[in-house]
Amino acid sequence: MKTATLIAIASVMALVAGPSIAADTSSYRLVEPGTLSVAITGDMPGLVARDGKLIGYDGEILQLAAEHLGLAIKPVPMEWSGAIAAVQTGRVDIIGGNVAWTEQRAGTLSLTDPSGYFQNGITSGKDDGWHTLANLEDMKVGSMTGFSFLPELRRIKGLELSLYDSSDAALRDLMAGRIHALVGDPPVIDYAISKNPDWGLVNLPFTDNKPDFPLLTGIGRQYVFGLSKENQVLSDAISGEIRKLWTTCEVKAIGKKYGNISEANYTPSPQNFRAGVDRPADWVPPVCGQ
Repeated sequence: MKTATLIAIASVMALVAGPSIAADTSSYRLVEPGTLSVAITGDMPGLVARDGKLIGYDGEILQLAAEHLGLAIKPVPMEWSGAIAAVQTGRVDIIGGNVAWTEQRAGTLSLTDPSGYFQNGITSGKDDGWHTLANLEDMKVGSMTGFSFLPELRRIKGLELSLYDSSDAALRDLMAGRIHALVGDPPVIDYAISKNPDWGLVNLPFTDNKPDFPLLTGIGRQYVFGLSKENQVLSDAISGEIRKLWTTCEVKAIGKKYGNISEANYTPSPQNFRAGVDRPADWVPPVCGQ
């Protein structure tokens, strides 16, 4: 009886992880036919693999998109520092999980419509409560290897930068006093703090919004999925599935599971910075209900 139950559970999981409909996937450039190989770089609530499914905010969105497009999911664990190269060289098909849109990335990858929006901030002790560029002057500050805003961070007066491969390591050093502050993935940091209120940390958005520090302090920046330039057909198809989740507002229902309750997570920048860059001039970013 126990064996039969396990077989039944395994069968259900295989159906959930695999394609839900018969679909023609021949126009997609995939590492393995019919399968979407996904870079798993590791932090909740972005995109992680568990029990044969993708979970996290981006994880659930990509899982739904893959199912609707008739694709199975294959998680491929790796460090973030090598993820973009893995897509470009064909080791994996797609990266996601708090991947920020930048014009530089748009030049080397096919980037989907946004799964959500964000604003960077500073993680510090509650007694400090830092939220401006000036707060970081002459401080030891941590961030993540490969983040797009690092050149801007290095321009802050007297800042001593330490880079990490994981948010866990950076947070440990912050609590141990080896760094004074951390500028990391907003949803990852918010999720970790919400689960550990005894840490005595806060993550506050930058209030500067300075045009000469756009990647660091800009509002309404976009989280996207990245595919190779040769995989534009699949990128467009995933964008279409993402748009459906915005139209039904299901993005908010997914986000609520992972602490993405701020309207900032669903509000685009007033500047339509992708129009005319990697989108047509009349393209507009998605919003809930449209």
